[in-house]
Amino acid sequence: MPASEAARSSCPHCGSAVLDRGLPVLPLSGRCPACGKAIGPRPLLPEAAAGAAFAAIAVGGASGWFAAVQYWVAACGVALALIDLAVQRLPDVLTLPACGGTLVLLTAAALAGEPGSLGRAAAGAAVLTAVFLPMVFAGAMGLGDAKFAPAIGALLGWSSWTVLFWGAAAGFVVGAVSEVVRLAAGRARRTHVSFGPYMVIGALAVSVTAS
Repeated sequence: MPASEAARSSCPHCGSAVLDRGLPVLPLSGRCPACGKAIGPRPLLPEAAAGAAFAAIAVGGASGWFAAVQYWVAACGVALALIDLAVQRLPDVLTLPACGGTLVLLTAAALAGEPGSLGRAAAGAAVLTAVFLPMVFAGAMGLGDAKFAPAIGALLGWSSWTVLFWGAAAGFVVGAVSEVVRLAAGRARRTHVSFGPYMVIGALAVSVTAS
């Protein structure tokens, strides 16, 4: 749901319950069992997007705990990207676990002696968050983007400062190109840009190619 609205537990089309004790009761089709209308993204789109991201990570060749970090960011990032595209928000229920899980897995990578720097990863998380916060206050970016920034900054910072720079920059480049294309096609949102998908795509693309 958009940030200004309360969470819902019923179908927006017919009002039938789609949660049972807080758990979804939707079939794999993603359609309401009562009225048959679609709720959320197209059926199997999240799974297909996650599968494509996982395949790209596997091709990248990373291994050990750092590969687990890439998969974790991809899994959280796909869900966040789809939510951001739908309602222009990155909810805490996903951004916070994304950040916490990333730092925990990178700590495991450091303890295992994998190449990279946990200190630089932590610093990268702080730096990217510090870069995003002024844009949040200026209204150019959502607070959810800043809450997701530590996960992206830590993932990229683990490898090097160069990877952090290019991974963060890639999100802006991909976003700018995509929005220009959407604007030319008459489909761009002129009041708000969903930056979450671009953050994920840019960061993972640079992290995977640098592995």
